[in-house]
Amino acid sequence: MAMPDMARRYTVREILAFPEDGKRYELIGGELIVSPSPKPRHQVVVGELYALLREYLKPLGLAHCLFMGPADISWDDDNLVQPDLLVVAPDQVSNDWRTYRRLLLAVEVISPSSLRTDRLAKRRLYQANQVETYWIVDHEAGLVEVWHPDDARPEIVSDVLTWRMLPDGKEHRIDLPRLFDILPG
Repeated sequence: MAMPDMARRYTVREILAFPEDGKRYELIGGELIVSPSPKPRHQVVVGELYALLREYLKPLGLAHCLFMGPADISWDDDNLVQPDLLVVAPDQVSNDWRTYRRLLLAVEVISPSSLRTDRLAKRRLYQANQVETYWIVDHEAGLVEVWHPDDARPEIVSDVLTWRMLPDGKEHRIDLPRLFDILPG
């Protein structure tokens, strides 16, 4: 009896050829990661964060740098991720995901099925590819882990989450208890 090849490595090209079926296909180090469609609460958090970030970026003339997943972000042939939200530098914006290589912010709202991938594999990949800021949003625990490329440990934020698009620009502040309190159970 033949056993499946558990060590099969995939490429970005193969993943991009998969049919649209509502699942999220990602590739980390050649390993295929398949996630089911997210739960409604997950989508509410993503939508609220998108609205808050857009409200901050719009007066700066940078709202076009904010995207909601799915988005096929890849730095090489062995890795393809789909952050829930991402902000890129203005010079990266085009109609081709392949140009989106310098992420200023990547946001993953964790679900039970994505917890290990988001906290370990994606975090390491984002750090290795110099994603400036990575938020792991745990809406069940009411906190956000904030990571930067050289961090050995995250900053754990449960009150006011801050982020700045431009080094000398205005700081954006997100009241996390208020965000998480409006979410349906």
